[in-house]
Amino acid sequence: MSIISVKGVVTRFGKRTIHDGVSLDVNSNEIFAILGESGSGKSVLLKEIIMLIKPQAGEISVLGYNLNTITYNQAQELRREWGVLFQFGALYSSMSVAQNIEVQIKEYTHIPKNIRQKLVQSKLEMVGLDPQVGSLFPSELSGGMIKRVALARALAMEPKLLFLDEPTSGLDPVGARHFDELIVELRDMLGITVVMITHDLDSIFGIVDNMAILADKKVVASGDIHSVLKSTHPFVEEFFKNEYTKDKFINRLHNV
Repeated sequence: MSIISVKGVVTRFGKRTIHDGVSLDVNSNEIFAILGESGSGKSVLLKEIIMLIKPQAGEISVLGYNLNTITYNQAQELRREWGVLFQFGALYSSMSVAQNIEVQIKEYTHIPKNIRQKLVQSKLEMVGLDPQVGSLFPSELSGGMIKRVALARALAMEPKLLFLDEPTSGLDPVGARHFDELIVELRDMLGITVVMITHDLDSIFGIVDNMAILADKKVVASGDIHSVLKSTHPFVEEFFKNEYTKDKFINRLHNV
């Protein structure tokens, strides 16, 4: 079942057109990737889906809400249904790890402090971190730990949707693969839907169910990896095939 639907979205900044009729659908409980060349509007599209930017034309529906006609109160309720992990974590530097994770719970609920603290501990454990990390500050964390703390914060309100902007960027290959495994585990355990922007081919081949590729201001290829690899669009061919030697690419394809 489609829980995110983007139809004919047009986005302009001044005279510059970013999207000219972008359409895609995200199904429940899948890991969906948005790919594209630099400047294709991947992050812009994500911001439109989470109501940070409004497109000039088209229609976006999320969890049954049409964002063109959604009321203020409905928008507030909808925002509680998703969590967002921004590319560089976007943790509050003046807050401890625990406070970063707790902030949304404190703002949107009336849960007592002692229960909030237990929830923070459970979220840290959920992303593979020791609860004692809660007393640290972002400046004391490694890049991989920042990603996991940001993920714990994104999961704080037990969302139905999880949006990830370049979740493995800045991580070493081993750390990136462990993070991928964590995303799959969380999807399966929590029954959430994941939408991610990524350039990581290991993530694309390893954990993504379906994807949409942006180029020329539109979606030029979509579907699972087998469908996308049939595309003859120049960007799609370059994106996948130029990253690997021919033998390595063929071996990877056979393993999908």
